[in-house]
Amino acid sequence: MKLALLCVGKLSAPYLRKGAEDYSGRIRRYLPFREAELKEEKGGGKKADPRYIRDREGERILEKIPRGAFSVVLDEGGKALRSEELAGLIDRHMVQGTPELVFVIGGAYGLNDAVKKRADLVLSLSAMTFTHQMARLLLLEQIYRGLTILRNEPYHNT
Repeated sequence: MKLALLCVGKLSAPYLRKGAEDYSGRIRRYLPFREAELKEEKGGGKKADPRYIRDREGERILEKIPRGAFSVVLDEGGKALRSEELAGLIDRHMVQGTPELVFVIGGAYGLNDAVKKRADLVLSLSAMTFTHQMARLLLLEQIYRGLTILRNEPYHNT
């Protein structure tokens, strides 16, 4: 099985880039992993139109989710999972032979309804709100943690 992360926007802060690169490298030790950064949409004028931005970004996201992939979309209204439950999700898809597990993080204005409807799982990282850039680092850490749980490695202390 392959893992993928689709994100809107680039990581702007050096500490976020460094952390994301570190966890991406760790994930690649376990499974093939790719990341795709999609361009952030401009507001289309002086005042940003969040709906317009979400819709344009959503179109680009949907084009990048491969047919047959299981998609996990991050949204504050999604289901919260413990680290062990995320590990179980990854494990089930590895055993079932899912070709690709794709995680999706929207831009600054979130995701449109079409992307959420396409999702096989809508996931929340926390009841708190994070920037989409911070969510990326947190998600990568949790994917790595899940993989170490599956291997019964000491990174995850229960």
